[in-house]
Amino acid sequence: MEQLSDLFWNASVAELQRGYIYCQQSQEYTCLICGHKFIKGIIYSDGVTYFEAEKFMELHIHLEHSSTFEYLLSLDKRFTGLTDHQKTLLTHFYQGLSDAEIVQQTGGGSTSTIRNHRFTLREKEKQAKVFLAIMGMVDAKPVQQPQFITIHKTATMIDERYAITKEDNEKILHAYFEQGLSGPLSEFPGKEKRKLVILRHIIKRFEANRQYTEKEVNSILKEVYPDYVTLRRYLIEYGFMDRLKDGSQYWLKL
Repeated sequence: MEQLSDLFWNASVAELQRGYIYCQQSQEYTCLICGHKFIKGIIYSDGVTYFEAEKFMELHIHLEHSSTFEYLLSLDKRFTGLTDHQKTLLTHFYQGLSDAEIVQQTGGGSTSTIRNHRFTLREKEKQAKVFLAIMGMVDAKPVQQPQFITIHKTATMIDERYAITKEDNEKILHAYFEQGLSGPLSEFPGKEKRKLVILRHIIKRFEANRQYTEKEVNSILKEVYPDYVTLRRYLIEYGFMDRLKDGSQYWLKL
């Protein structure tokens, strides 16, 4: 099964907008925000009304995540390319406010300034469409191209260390998990790119939508490598996991 970040980045624009995907093979609807699943054919209830799976997924997104618009807009600038000011304006545009109402809401500027921002964002949209069209044609070519591993959407930093092909990924994993991918780690690499590959694999041993105590996290990581403290620290540093300040609870960042 693909990791949630893989599902998220491989989703179409329409799927990102609605916040979930449907897998024909498993007949499951998967929330792209938290990974929650609902199975087609099963009836779900909120305690008052009964829903078929897709409708219940829509209700789940509304109740648990407010809206996909808010979630997508909350993503880091590295993924959206938007400044905080642009995010604020887009929120007002989404709310259907007029230029004059936005000036009142923001407490500054003028209606002409807001119109200029609308124009700038429309131009950004056009550029994005053209780029998607170009990349779609590039990807459609039969020429063998390197397939890069997916960057998890909770990554705390994005740089050249993420330029890892799937072939490189497999080589690194087999080099450091000498007893098999479900076995222990032979050593923890010093190079950042290799650390990323190892951590991305280790995180699969944890379940989504579950809270872990520090003891439970340590127990799982001990099976991977004796220095579980280092593994735990890097899982948090790289944005794979998060925790409460007192260390009492840990969970996967999705």
